[in-house]
Amino acid sequence: MGKAHGLRGEVYVDLVTDRTERLAPGSVLHAGGRLLTVLASKPQQTRWLVQFEGVNDRAAAEALTNTELEAEPITDPEAVWVHELIGSRVVERCGTDRGRCVGVLANPAHDILELESGALVPTVFIVSCADGITTIDPPEGLFAVYED
Repeated sequence: MGKAHGLRGEVYVDLVTDRTERLAPGSVLHAGGRLLTVLASKPQQTRWLVQFEGVNDRAAAEALTNTELEAEPITDPEAVWVHELIGSRVVERCGTDRGRCVGVLANPAHDILELESGALVPTVFIVSCADGITTIDPPEGLFAVYED
């Protein structure tokens, strides 16, 4: 958390996630061994202005300055996380093994799997990821540019 704002206990928060719902009213965040419930939040230039339950004045807000906020992990059974992808074997639905994923590249449209062969696979083609195997269903010809 950043510095206090105003006299009513609002604080600036810099998000390190693109999941802005983390600051939705009613969200509960961990802050240095204490739980804080979001009452209100709004974007303020490059950061967020947040009001927490029980933080009602400037002194209470200042006491939170430089406190790191943490949220509970998102329990989305459909979500695939970067740490699950890196190191996994990438296999087409038809069974063709395309090698290991060595990185995930940020891209405006879709993130991209970087394979050890140098091949790049948009994450939109991921069908599943479990037990160290990422199954993909790529369009015909995607790997042609990487094959001799």
